[in-house]
Amino acid sequence: MIAISFENRPAENRPPGIEPRSQCGFSLIELLVAVAIFTVISASAFMLFNLQQKSSLTERGEMGLNVALRNAASQLEMDLANAGSGYFPGANLPSWPVGVTIVNTGAAGLGSCYNAATFTYTASCFDTLNIIAAANPVSYPPVNATDSTGQSGTGNCSNTSTGVAYGQAAAGLSLVQTASHYLAGDQLLFLNNTGSKITSVVLTTNAFVAGSAVKFIFNATNGDGSNTLTNDPLDITACDGNQPCPAGNKLGVQFCGGDWVLKLAPITYQVNSLNASDPELTRTQSGATAIVMEQVIGFRVGATIWNNGVQTASTQYNYAASTYSNNTPGDEAYNFTLVRSVRISLIGRTNPNLGLANTFQNAFDQGPYQVSGIAVVVNPRNLSMND
Repeated sequence: MIAISFENRPAENRPPGIEPRSQCGFSLIELLVAVAIFTVISASAFMLFNLQQKSSLTERGEMGLNVALRNAASQLEMDLANAGSGYFPGANLPSWPVGVTIVNTGAAGLGSCYNAATFTYTASCFDTLNIIAAANPVSYPPVNATDSTGQSGTGNCSNTSTGVAYGQAAAGLSLVQTASHYLAGDQLLFLNNTGSKITSVVLTTNAFVAGSAVKFIFNATNGDGSNTLTNDPLDITACDGNQPCPAGNKLGVQFCGGDWVLKLAPITYQVNSLNASDPELTRTQSGATAIVMEQVIGFRVGATIWNNGVQTASTQYNYAASTYSNNTPGDEAYNFTLVRSVRISLIGRTNPNLGLANTFQNAFDQGPYQVSGIAVVVNPRNLSMND
């Protein structure tokens, strides 16, 4: 049989009702098939794009977290290396008996600091690290202690348990100039000329000249040289609020001619957990607070100490300041003058993804975020030798 096609004939030779296919368009079935194929291909493309986007965001989050951890660790190491330092031209100060104070939290029996229902961490997950250093010696030269007469004899003494102390003019400065450097809110360290006795106070008024001396006014220390956390926020003398302090903490109240009064410029690292969804590691110095790292879920600080003049044989880091001891009777707790090496553990996370579509759970706390940590050990330069 011979098939006859009229579609390709010239228009004048086609039977009535027969039109060229090029003028008829797609049939409905052809259109539906094309749309179905396009839909499948588009859906696959968008699915692959979505998977790639999630993977990219995860990788970017992990990279950002690791960079933040390294930057925070570098800042901590730099500050810690100088803990206890204080070089004063022309002043023969003894070795500092204190370089860091550590306020440990999360003691045994307090329970977990993690809320699994809300993926949040409370304040008991975080320690506080105070790095003790003197203010710039050029701007704030040290002052010798004295009494109201301003004399420099060993019998010219101030007693911090009275809430009042006196100092001589700093080298090269007048009494008025010296007094102008000490303002209300400044924290002072009193240190005797052998480094064996210290105490610390916070000025309640600006220093001023009284007769032949500079007069300092503050809330009185206890009779043993200890203080409250309110009057000593650096916890040099407060024993974490547990008073009376053990007798061996090198605390004292009487400082005489030849002893020193120093203005401190401490650095405090702590975690601000007021916003439970984004705890922030902060660094505070001279009243200015900066955010070091966000999304911090762990900040622990431990220390090794000297034991009867030699370093302890154990390399175990102690995370409970109340158990510091060098096996000397009466010297059993909170003695930060024994600290020689510090270990910091810092844990962070990526921003939580609390959406219903998220199915990821990390192995650390089963939260919907990536988790990473870093630990550093630092031997402060001024405290790493048996002094």
